[in-house]
Amino acid sequence: MTAIKKKYTILNVILLAGLGVLLGGAAYSGYRLAGISAEREQVKEDYSLSNSVTFGLFSIDQWRDRITDVLSNQIQDYHITKTQQKDLLLMVEKELHELVSKTVAEINQPQKGLVGKLKKLAFNTLVDSAELQAQVRPFAKTIVAKISSPESEKRLKNIAGSKVDQLTSQIYDSVSVANYAVTKYVYKKYKVSDPATFNQRIDQRLAVLKIQLIQYVCVMLGCVLAALVLWFTLRRQVHLQTPLFIFALLFAFVMLVTGSLLPVIEVDARIQSLDLELLNGRVEFKNQVLFYQSKSITGIVETLIAQSKPDAILVGALILLFILVLPLLRLIAKGIYVLSPKKTGRNGIVRYLTFELGKWDMSDVMIVGMLMTYIGLNGILKSQLSGLNIHSASLNVVTANGTSLQPGYFIFAGYVLFAALLSYILKQVSPHDGI
Repeated sequence: MTAIKKKYTILNVILLAGLGVLLGGAAYSGYRLAGISAEREQVKEDYSLSNSVTFGLFSIDQWRDRITDVLSNQIQDYHITKTQQKDLLLMVEKELHELVSKTVAEINQPQKGLVGKLKKLAFNTLVDSAELQAQVRPFAKTIVAKISSPESEKRLKNIAGSKVDQLTSQIYDSVSVANYAVTKYVYKKYKVSDPATFNQRIDQRLAVLKIQLIQYVCVMLGCVLAALVLWFTLRRQVHLQTPLFIFALLFAFVMLVTGSLLPVIEVDARIQSLDLELLNGRVEFKNQVLFYQSKSITGIVETLIAQSKPDAILVGALILLFILVLPLLRLIAKGIYVLSPKKTGRNGIVRYLTFELGKWDMSDVMIVGMLMTYIGLNGILKSQLSGLNIHSASLNVVTANGTSLQPGYFIFAGYVLFAALLSYILKQVSPHDGI
């Protein structure tokens, strides 16, 4: 008997040690999830700030720079082709012929004064209008050749470029200083020097963080599931039910805290690309963030309570009470009920907190509410952003909706299900007699 008892004691120690390892894994996963989520949120905020539509698509400076580039390219590519020279030659000839005809007609008009008559006589004597018209074509060729020469093209480019610079120097907006400060800050933080490298590094980092978040969520839920399987396996071991239930409460506490602190929903609306064809050139804007926000349950409470409106403060206080405080009280009450002597366990306050307080616990309502909020926001954003999608010969606009549920939602939903299971188990064991 002593050997069997010793064997069971060793097995119990191994069991509790295994549960401790699983609990440690869940707690560590929660710790890592909090750190990774905070880093991801910061990276997304830096990206959204640097690519804000205020500093891009809505900035006069950005439009000025892009249009200036298009105009500068057009000026630098300026060259009179052979076809254009022929067309120009015809136009110059036409103007010169009309000018000669008009001048001859004006001189040959009846003259009243002696001076006028002498000028008319001298012109008709010395000038042959037909010969003058014949000189128009060679003269027009000389003019076109002069205009088409490399020296003239260079001079025209310089004149046009100086005019463009003069005009663009008069165009500016009030966000240029802020844009410069933000760009300098984020580029220094991520050790980059240009937008392309910055965006590439951000995308790479976000991809790594996303994989890590998925891994640690799976580890945490996997630890809880493993503990449940172990508990189910040992459900007939009456003497182990108390430590198993206490461990289960600790798992629930870890999930409650983690789910409350991690972001539960993320709203990300952006113009993925805007491509405008202008003067045979292109004006492009990429990844212009219209709105970004990521919130946890505690973040929602803090935001509401920080408002100056009484109704917002009331809603924040109610969420804090019914979603965070009461669930925590229920876990504590269950622990007291399980560990306390029968006399204490049958105390009316302890029993009420353990079994009756659940009717005021709105965690499950919060899960449904957050899901409906996500569905509603996602639908509204899709509808609104779809109206901005434009596809035409000269303008192409593509929007993107990145609204999504975050790890905090799934962890908190896992807590709600786990807490409901614990309440069911505790009722099945019966008030205080079976544990």
